[in-house]
Amino acid sequence: MFCTSLLSSSVLFPTGKTNVVDTGTKLKSRHGSPRMSLDPPPPNPSPKILTNLTRLLWGQALPPQLLISTVRSTWSTAWHLMMSQLAPSDPSGSYTRPTSQFRANFKSPQFSRQKPGTLPPIPGVDGSWEFQDNYVRDGNRLVPALDNANGCKTLREVYKLRRGGYDGRCTVPMLWDAERKEVVCNESYDIIELFNSGLNELACNSELDLSPPSLKKQIEEWNRVIYPKVNNGVYRCGFAQSQEAYDTAVNELFITLDMLNDHLGSCRYLCREMMTLADVCLFTTLIRFDLVYNVLFKCTKKKLIEYPNLHGYMREIYQIPKVAATCNFGAISDGYYKILFPLNPGSIRPVMPSVCEHEVLSEPHNREYLSAIDKNIQVYV
Repeated sequence: MFCTSLLSSSVLFPTGKTNVVDTGTKLKSRHGSPRMSLDPPPPNPSPKILTNLTRLLWGQALPPQLLISTVRSTWSTAWHLMMSQLAPSDPSGSYTRPTSQFRANFKSPQFSRQKPGTLPPIPGVDGSWEFQDNYVRDGNRLVPALDNANGCKTLREVYKLRRGGYDGRCTVPMLWDAERKEVVCNESYDIIELFNSGLNELACNSELDLSPPSLKKQIEEWNRVIYPKVNNGVYRCGFAQSQEAYDTAVNELFITLDMLNDHLGSCRYLCREMMTLADVCLFTTLIRFDLVYNVLFKCTKKKLIEYPNLHGYMREIYQIPKVAATCNFGAISDGYYKILFPLNPGSIRPVMPSVCEHEVLSEPHNREYLSAIDKNIQVYV
């Protein structure tokens, strides 16, 4: 079967064998927002008309308290309604991420090269689900393009092409079988596992394995911490619909970041010397942290740059050849600040923090010495 990939606001991670991609969404998520395009918002009413109206109603004074209370109540009701669709929650107001509907069965499907001339449809790198006419090929890297495989304009249209249609949440990343017109998988971790070891017949370096059997148990243990507390943890902060839910989520997030910072002070990677899929998953959230999550999702206790070991670890991965070229910070910012209307109604994108500039992220990380330290630890333990 011929598969095409639909990948969200993602960092394209070179494994040396095939492109490993992750979204944030685990970042941006494992799932995206329900808005389907980046069309500019409708123009606001003429400021002059609004000014004249307010002067007529209450002169130079501030708006009356009754109006403020009414607007606040109306906005609060509308906000909770929108959030219930964007980010379902439990009775306490805690974000509850819906389960992925299409999981990969690695023992069943046989993946092969796509048909020559077939362009994989990939929604915007900013996480919008509108296909864009700006296809560029750079080696093995693809950027957002028109959906030439199906001729669809939105991701929802692609989902609806499957046999029997589909009325559920249309999320990215997603693997699409262009031959059978079927969703293969829309679960992030299943997809990166497939890219790691399920396509070895296509790989340039099939010997490379970011999830070797000897480390699989450790990787799974790290994922049980990283996914709920960090990858999904930032979303639990940003999508919390009560103070209690936010307080719980933000405390768990920063306790985990503190622990990770301590661990990476003596280990080069999560599983000590070897980089694994657990590091791929963590990196995708860290690279967005100061740019988006610290501000928009109210993860404000600390910036990532205040964690010296975590920040150095992130810089080391960023400096792996070809990784930096896939980190489109402008598009990532647009995908959050301009798409997540309930969190940023004005759609104003803040200026990019200086710590996210390429020059800063390219500064020496000096983490090579940890490999030597780690070897000594293993000898004497």
